[in-house]
Amino acid sequence: MSRVLIIESSARQQDSVSRQLTQTFTQQWQAAHPGDSITVRDLARNPVPHLDANLLGGWMKPAEQRNAAEQDSLQRSNELTEELLAADVLVMAAPMYNFAIPSTLKAWLDHVLRAGVTFKYTDTGPQGLLTGKRAYVLTARGGIYAGSAADHQEPYLRQVMGFIGIHDVEFIHAEGMNLGGDFHEKGLNQANAKLSQVA
Repeated sequence: MSRVLIIESSARQQDSVSRQLTQTFTQQWQAAHPGDSITVRDLARNPVPHLDANLLGGWMKPAEQRNAAEQDSLQRSNELTEELLAADVLVMAAPMYNFAIPSTLKAWLDHVLRAGVTFKYTDTGPQGLLTGKRAYVLTARGGIYAGSAADHQEPYLRQVMGFIGIHDVEFIHAEGMNLGGDFHEKGLNQANAKLSQVA
């Protein structure tokens, strides 16, 4: 039995394409793997605070020196990190906002990219500690950006995932969502066709 962690980050609850992709993924995955557990963390409904002095203090100070805010921040980071550590499959649903990922998703990443926990520094450079996991990234984009210099989602997320040891990463892009003509339907159909092959 595998454990799947889904990270939602779209600010929209209704009419969100990335959430539609997540629903499709979930339905197909459950049909193919009925025994698997699926955990959903919705960063729009329950935002994670941005990296701040309290979180840094929680990470870096000895337990007896932490104040209450630092302890709370550390506890939140631990909860998020433990969810990721427990997962066999990570699914990130990310609309493209201003050519990149939502700030809510960046804040989540800032909580779980932790030296000594999800990666470590060695004499030969950083080494990811989350080997053996798979990741799927479901994106929704107003225009068409895959493979272009304007795409700051896929290169960044590939680097971040590789940094913590997740190298088996598949991107499924729904592109052209805000373009006229048949672009929206075509982009959604292409994404759904790829999703049908995942489970």
